[in-house]
Amino acid sequence: QSAVFHLQSLLVVILLLICTCTYIRSIFPNFMGRHKFGWKGVFWKMARIGERLSPLVSASCIVMAFYILL
Repeated sequence: QSAVFHLQSLLVVILLLICTCTYIRSIFPNFMGRHKFGWKGVFWKMARIGERLSPLVSASCIVMAFYILL
């Protein structure tokens, strides 16, 4: 099955995208700062979510890791 049709896989993909975009933005801030609109703006928005809600995102990653391992 595709990750789009399986809720757990979809949540993992979204969490990984948020974490990856936040990490890339912390290393290359000008790279994502230019693309705030259009389809590239989705990655900027995910990085923004990761920056502002970092405790919640990290807790979600930990919970998801334990859920997958068990």
